[in-house]
Amino acid sequence: MASPSAVARAGAPSRPVKSRRNTELVLVLAAVLISAFGYVEVGANIDGKAPSDAVGYGVALGVLALLAHGVTRWKARYADPLLLPIGILLNGIGLVVIYRLDRATPGSEAAPTQLLWSTLGVALYIAVVLLLRDHKILQRYAYIGALVALVLLVLPIFFPPVYGSRIWITIGPLSFQPGEFAKILLAVFFAAYLAVHRDALALTGRRIWRFQLPLGRVLGPVLLIWAAFVGVLVLETDLGTSLLFFGLFVIMLYVATARSGWIAIGLFLAAVAAVGVGWLSPHVHSRVTDWLDPLGSIAAGQGANQIAQSLFAFAWGAILGTGLGVGHSILIGFAAKSDFILATIGEELGLVGLVAVFLLYALLVSRGFRTGIALRDPFGRLLAIGLAAIVGLQVFVVAGGVLDLIPLTGMTLPFIAQGGSSVVTNWIIVALLVRMSDLARRPLPEAMP
Repeated sequence: MASPSAVARAGAPSRPVKSRRNTELVLVLAAVLISAFGYVEVGANIDGKAPSDAVGYGVALGVLALLAHGVTRWKARYADPLLLPIGILLNGIGLVVIYRLDRATPGSEAAPTQLLWSTLGVALYIAVVLLLRDHKILQRYAYIGALVALVLLVLPIFFPPVYGSRIWITIGPLSFQPGEFAKILLAVFFAAYLAVHRDALALTGRRIWRFQLPLGRVLGPVLLIWAAFVGVLVLETDLGTSLLFFGLFVIMLYVATARSGWIAIGLFLAAVAAVGVGWLSPHVHSRVTDWLDPLGSIAAGQGANQIAQSLFAFAWGAILGTGLGVGHSILIGFAAKSDFILATIGEELGLVGLVAVFLLYALLVSRGFRTGIALRDPFGRLLAIGLAAIVGLQVFVVAGGVLDLIPLTGMTLPFIAQGGSSVVTNWIIVALLVRMSDLARRPLPEAMP
């Protein structure tokens, strides 16, 4: 019989692990109730009564949530109990805010479409939890996935730009952002590559001043990723996607090597590329100009631009907000339901609601990091941290642009903003984290004599 110390070193818990599925069920039901209450509040503040379809909305969201919970209870018994409820609540908040903005836009019915995309996202969540028994299977297809991701990133170049950026593929009435799906494939590729070459990146090479650079054959892919970052930035004029992909690689590189020098090198390369393209691309340059002087359009007699309207919305919301359905963030214009949906939350739910949403994202990211730390295989550890980093980076890029902390990027807020590609991709990310957290928390079999 193995000794207790040997079992502890193998990673087995010192006491029985609780599945926490009942905790998850309570939190899932609470998330549905909070979302349904918000939906009713929108109708009450605008019409003086609850919407006629409030019951249908609550039932639809509740069925989706319970189906996802049931499959998780069945196939991922030891998964982190917070991941699914956070996804349900963020998705529900997004549906409520989009419905509220629909009411201010005659003829617009984006909320029902978003609910359909959410249904597809939950269906894919269920499929991943049911079919993916071990995340290490993904490592076999890492290079194929990288090739597919490259194709997905290049395709929008051949389609007309939308609002100045070539990030959409439009076929008839349908449109989607292939970069949303590419980010998962790239995370898998980065995790697979770094899991194999982490020692070479950390321990070999030539030391220059305070930095130890690895061998050329190992450093080459790093420079190739940087070149791809610049290429996406130049060809698609998409600052947000470029920052996301390169930031993801730098974070995963730091996790794999534990060398902070890579962060310094990554920030330097990103800054050089961003400054260069900021001056050469009129579209990116205009966003930098608005970032530096968000009220400049008012002084020039051109009226308030989107950034100025967003800042006014945050200021008007104050601490507790004006109430759902009472604000005027629709004045921001066409991007009110996508880039600037955070401004509606800030205006109508106030600083308290805004901080609550940020805390939900922070909790989701931290649980993803915790899952990665608990996993025993290098690929799984890097993949879980990379997937969580995708959500964190995307929230930072979107919130930073809307709050005028960084130039506006045009990305969508995970789960909340209008966009079918985004909500589907984020549900896949949650499903992968749920699957990996189940393996990380699952108790090891008892040692046999």
